Amino acid sequence: MKKITAFIACTMILVSCSKNLNEKQQAVASSDEQELQVSKQQINQFIKDKVQQNGSFDWKEASDEMVWSALQNSDKIISVGYKPLDEKTIDGRLHLININDSKWKATKQQVLQLIYNEEVKKNTSIKMENMEVWKEYKLPVIDVKIDNFETLKRLRKSNLVRYAEPMGYDPVKEFDEEASKGTGGITGSGCGGYTGDNTLINGTDYTVVTPNAKVSWNYSYHGIQNAWTKSTGAGVKVMVIDTGVSPDQANLGSEFNQGLSSGRTIEKMFTLAGETSADDGCGHGTAMSGTVAAPRCTDGNSCGVAYNCNFIICRATRDVYIDESAEVKGVSDAYTYAADNSSVKITSESTGRITGSSQIKDAIQYAYGKGKLMFCAGGTSFSWVSWLVGVIFPASLPQVQAITGIKDASSLIACDDCHKGKQIDYVIVMEKQSSGLHGVTTAISGDVPTTVGGSSVATATAAGIAALVWSKYPAFTRDDLLNKLTATASGYPNKTSNFGWGKLNADAATN
Repeated sequence: MKKITAFIACTMILVSCSKNLNEKQQAVASSDEQELQVSKQQINQFIKDKVQQNGSFDWKEASDEMVWSALQNSDKIISVGYKPLDEKTIDGRLHLININDSKWKATKQQVLQLIYNEEVKKNTSIKMENMEVWKEYKLPVIDVKIDNFETLKRLRKSNLVRYAEPMGYDPVKEFDEEASKGTGGITGSGCGGYTGDNTLINGTDYTVVTPNAKVSWNYSYHGIQNAWTKSTGAGVKVMVIDTGVSPDQANLGSEFNQGLSSGRTIEKMFTLAGETSADDGCGHGTAMSGTVAAPRCTDGNSCGVAYNCNFIICRATRDVYIDESAEVKGVSDAYTYAADNSSVKITSESTGRITGSSQIKDAIQYAYGKGKLMFCAGGTSFSWVSWLVGVIFPASLPQVQAITGIKDASSLIACDDCHKGKQIDYVIVMEKQSSGLHGVTTAISGDVPTTVGGSSVATATAAGIAALVWSKYPAFTRDDLLNKLTATASGYPNKTSNFGWGKLNADAATN
């Protein structure tokens, strides 16, 4: 009996010792990971330096420790692009890849196994089949939450991994806080203030055309009304990727077909992860939608550039900053949806971020491979003394057309908030030099228009012009259309270093 008791006691001591050892090991591991931490200030400064040096930022330039720290300072969700060992560069072939083919499925399983093998060391209850935060059906990408630094290191070293980067870390909010103190940065979230403006003056801020629609003052700088005698956008479908559309704006809903707008379709959808409707809680998406496609109406509201185009509005983000993992997934899914929808010819996105996102880049390359014409906003910030004066992501990508806004001056002068740079392709007049008035568009509700500025409205206007041209020349390919837009722009044949080919000319492009 004494021997049995002694054996039990020894066993308990061993178990206790083992437990204490595990706790100590975990404490040491936790301590080690804390020592790996890079402060947010250091991460942000590194990003800022790289943007100033290179004009863009890629997470591949950061160390394992910095990427890990960015994950800890966000939601820990990492975007992992994968490829089989026998594949080299796939950027230009993403639209041809079927991730359900055997070798791609096997590669994904190998990467998931790699992640699981490290993560289970931290969390023994984890199940491999439940690791993906969101399922991906088109792109060779895995979105997964990780808690082990070793997982990140192994992913970044693996020959099966194209990239492994934090989805939800972007310093835009921190820099915005700096801007509020007068030290530069990006302005606001782009939300709020899109209510009807009763101070707008007929003949100065807008003109009225039949049957009773208001035309923004800046349309004349791009020959839009003259172009309407030749094309109204009929037969072309445009998709706006933004914050959604207000359910209270009837002209982008039940009254989409009225006046001289008829026989066209409007679809409302959402890809923003975790949301359940396309309703715009920001107002920005509603303003962009109105600029592109609001009807040439009878109710006295603002008229869109392509007032007879077919239209999709997609809620992919919460505001103009793509700084959440759910927004990265939302924007990525919006582009793959547009790519696979044969009726969509043009996309317009007036949102962006400072850091690059390889997942969004994959989606844009996928859409580019399927012939989509994509317009993206070059960026809007507090002032030209800000450090961030270049073109933001994804407008910085070569697969898209980067647009910025200028003043109604005789020469090309950027609007007070608009970014410029070598990636800009075209510009749109959208700010009065004398008063600062911006373009007129539909408000979140009612028939009184509002105004909206920045590279955002410039982008939506450019997309509308492209729809007019493609409607006039339905047999055009994307390259045909771009050649037409370029050859009729104000700066052709010379491309400037900051304003691309200059002002778009809808009248000349529809001849």
